Amino acid sequence: MRYENITRAVFLNRPNRFIAEVEIDGHKETVHVKNTGRCKELLIPGCEVWLTAPDSPGRKTKYDLVAVRKQSGILFNIDSQAPNKVVREWLAKQDYDVVKPEYTFGDSRIDFYMERGDQKYLMEVKGCTLEIDGVGYFPDAPTERGVKHIRELMKANAAGYQAILAFVIQMDGVTVVHPNVDTHPEFGEVLEEAKQAGVQVLFLPCHVEPEGFEIV
Repeated sequence: MRYENITRAVFLNRPNRFIAEVEIDGHKETVHVKNTGRCKELLIPGCEVWLTAPDSPGRKTKYDLVAVRKQSGILFNIDSQAPNKVVREWLAKQDYDVVKPEYTFGDSRIDFYMERGDQKYLMEVKGCTLEIDGVGYFPDAPTERGVKHIRELMKANAAGYQAILAFVIQMDGVTVVHPNVDTHPEFGEVLEEAKQAGVQVLFLPCHVEPEGFEIV
């Protein structure tokens, strides 16, 4: 998954979850943050960030903030739309007969529907941008939507689908994601229920560069 253009900047502050102020070549610029999560451990004043300029008509901001380098030196992609894009590229190489995004099941829209022979699959994708001591954690803020999706995957599994919850790890060097029960205990409880019910939990490590990232 690649960005067409990329610009380096320095993060200054985040007035709200949608925008940030950055410095580009000595001038201040207001940019859109492509992640409504907290990202408190990443977006620290003075850190290096990376921006894209989509050039979409009617935009209030020229740039989107898509990546940040943590104080540890690790580069994180924080674009919340990127995990689905990179998974779609990855699924195209996994020998499925059918891959369809945005599949309605029950009361939810699940990210991907796949077929391989007679087996049908449903996959929900979650992007992990929280790392503590080399381990990924999800979520970084309470997510009732995430809990709902896991419950739908359990229903799908009971209905004969192979249900998969895939965590895209949006940083290098991390291979596993734990539920962030300190932030959202219910997510951890439902995730454990899902595993016991037969839902497959998949960790997708990635290599991240400012210009994009890929599943490795």
